[in-house]
Amino acid sequence: MKKILVIEDAAEMRRNLLTILKLEGHHALGAENGRLGVEVARRERPDLILCDVMMPELDGHGVLKALRDDPATMNVPFIFLTAKGEKADLRSGMNLGADDYLTKPVARADLLSAVEARFKRQEQLAQQEFKPDFSSPEPLLSLGLTPRVAEVLLWVAQGKTNADIATILGISESTVKKHLLEVFQVLGVETRSAATLRALETLGSPAARRGANG
Repeated sequence: MKKILVIEDAAEMRRNLLTILKLEGHHALGAENGRLGVEVARRERPDLILCDVMMPELDGHGVLKALRDDPATMNVPFIFLTAKGEKADLRSGMNLGADDYLTKPVARADLLSAVEARFKRQEQLAQQEFKPDFSSPEPLLSLGLTPRVAEVLLWVAQGKTNADIATILGISESTVKKHLLEVFQVLGVETRSAATLRALETLGSPAARRGANG
C-alpha cells in the first residue's frame, strides 16, 4: 500500500481524488491548503504528492519549493494538478523540480496511469542496474516505432516538451504531436507518462546497455 498526499483547496475535487486512490488500495491523505500540505508531508512522509497549483496562503510552487528544500521530503515524487491555461505556471513548476502534471478535471484513468508511472520509475531508479542510455533511439525501434518516431520518444523520455523537441529535431510542433500520437497507438498507451515509462524500461534494459557498449 502506497501513501499518497492530495493537496487541493477545492473540497469536491479533493474528495474525488481521495476516493479514487482509496478504491485502488492506496493510503490516501488530504490537505486543504498549501501550508497544511507541507506540514502533513513532513509528518507523514508520503510516497507521492498530488498538489494543486493555485491555492490560497501557499500555492503549489511554494509547496514544492518547501519540500524540495527539506532533505526529508526532497525526493518525494510530486505531480502538479493544473487548470487549463496555466502553461506559464506549469513551466515554472516543472523547472522547480515537479515530476509530472495532470490537467483538471482529472480523469480516473489519467490519474491512475500517472501515479503508477511515477511509482514504477521510482522502483527502477532505486535499482542500481537501471541506467537508461539516452545516447541513441535505436533500442526504441524494438517497440515497433519508425526511426523518427523513436527519436521523438527518446526526447519525451528525457522530459522535453513538444516545443523543445520541435526545436531539437528541426520539425514543427504539430509534427511532434503527430509522432507522439503514433507512439501512443503503437505502444497501446494513452498518456505521456505511460509512454515515458515504456521508453525508460527499454532504454534501461541489459540489451540496450550492451548495444550502447558495442
